[in-house]
Amino acid sequence: MSWGTELWDQFENLDKHTQWGIDFLERYAKFVKERLEIEQNYAKQLRNLVKKYCPKRSKDEEPRFTSCISFYSILNELNDYAGQREVVAEEMGHKVYGELMKYGLDLKAERKHHLQEGRKAQQYLDQCWKQMDNSKKKFERECKEAEKSQLSYDRLDNDINATKSEVEKAKSQFYLRTHMADESKNEYAAQLQNFNAEQWKHFNNAIPHIFKNLQDMDERRTVKLGETYRSFAEVERRVIPIISKCLEGMVTAAKAVDERRDSAIVVESFKSGFEPPGDFPFEDFSQNLSRTGSDSTISSTPKGDRDREGGPGPRSDPKHSMGKAKNKLWLFGKKPKAPSLEDFSHLPPEQRRKRLQQRIDELSKELQKEVDQRDALNKMKDVYEKNPQMGDPSSLQPKISETMCNMEKLRSEIHKNESWLSEVEGKQSSRGDRRHSADNHHHTPQGRESPEGSYTDDTSQEHHAPHHHSTPPQAGPPNPDPHEFDDEFDDDDPLPVIGHCKALYSFDGQNEGTLVMAEQEVLYIIEEDKGDGWTRARKQSGEEGYVPTSYVEITMEKNSKGAVTYI
Repeated sequence: MSWGTELWDQFENLDKHTQWGIDFLERYAKFVKERLEIEQNYAKQLRNLVKKYCPKRSKDEEPRFTSCISFYSILNELNDYAGQREVVAEEMGHKVYGELMKYGLDLKAERKHHLQEGRKAQQYLDQCWKQMDNSKKKFERECKEAEKSQLSYDRLDNDINATKSEVEKAKSQFYLRTHMADESKNEYAAQLQNFNAEQWKHFNNAIPHIFKNLQDMDERRTVKLGETYRSFAEVERRVIPIISKCLEGMVTAAKAVDERRDSAIVVESFKSGFEPPGDFPFEDFSQNLSRTGSDSTISSTPKGDRDREGGPGPRSDPKHSMGKAKNKLWLFGKKPKAPSLEDFSHLPPEQRRKRLQQRIDELSKELQKEVDQRDALNKMKDVYEKNPQMGDPSSLQPKISETMCNMEKLRSEIHKNESWLSEVEGKQSSRGDRRHSADNHHHTPQGRESPEGSYTDDTSQEHHAPHHHSTPPQAGPPNPDPHEFDDEFDDDDPLPVIGHCKALYSFDGQNEGTLVMAEQEVLYIIEEDKGDGWTRARKQSGEEGYVPTSYVEITMEKNSKGAVTYI
């Protein structure tokens, strides 16, 4: 159904309809804009919420409880969810709102062009009609004038009193008017014929063509709206799988909450290693009172029995016992403040053992970094000695000396802390039989019991504990301790394989410490390139040495954490 044939006389209504269509498109574009603003604000509020409840933390403040870890995992998933809402807003702004605004401007320009053409055609037809109407009116006037001149001529021709000159004048006027009427008739006929032809063209060619263009424009607008409706939904649908993963991550985090593990972490965090305080002794202040006859049953008790039952005799001072008991009462009340000491002797035994072990691990990592730096400097020095044009070997000696000094300091610190840790574990082991019931419920790594620290039951001994640890203990018989420094850095143990490589070129290995390899030969990687261009490798025969990194194609193992360099 065509607008050009069915609506040939509805130009004004089509003008209003096309304007309404563009207004509706702009209204929908405004709706999309407000929707994407809602998405942007929603995403922004979610990110602010996550930022509020997940602030930056130091390493010591990292959560350990499963409930806290799960909560932070949920916050991370919520942050990813907010990112997907931002994606929805961005896609809506680019693929829906932006397209609609651009298309709306094109529609306005196209509609304006078609309506201008229609108005021009209508103006031209109106102009033809005016010309035809003017010629028609002129023809009508000329006919009336000719009729008047004919009546005047007939009156004078029949009048006997009229002169001949008057009759001739009226006759010539009659002929003139008749001639002008004939010319007006011919002009009117020509204008009428022209108007009819233009009118046929207007309503059969021009207007149908213009209205067809308007119809096509309106139909394209409708199709575009349908496409944007679909795009509006597709933008949301594309992020649903990722949002589902975020929600699944939240569910997984919820399932990871373990109440028993959290309870064990509480025990591990606050366990002191002390034993509960014992019973208070009965202090009999009536021993010096004289007994009466009615108290014979009491006084008849043999002295030896009274001594065994807690009567007078050699025993600890009651005030001193109370003092020792009060030192333990902080376990159930307010903990006394103690100075922070280097050996952590101010902490309860279990907490002291954990802090010492943590410090030993940190010092071991720092020592490993210094060892790697020393090895890299030695390799660089060897390269400089073999190739003097690359650098001066003596320029590296101060850095090497500094690294060696740092290594010695770290070794000393590790040895000192390990001696303190051994003392704590030794004291704890001596009390293992008395704490067997607690050991059945608390198992420590590597078979260690909960260690005993420098806290003592006597207040006077507590203040002397730091001086007791100021110097390392005397060396005794060697004990097989897996944490000893000499065992961690033993040259006799082979380096672990961390990957493999294939030789791209052959290498003769003439220099000392290098390894000969043939093209396409497969070797094991035991130490990564430290930045000097050499990789340590091992043949299948067991021979080890360095090969140029650029000569091999390296494949590292996925579960490898890198080579371990021993000193």
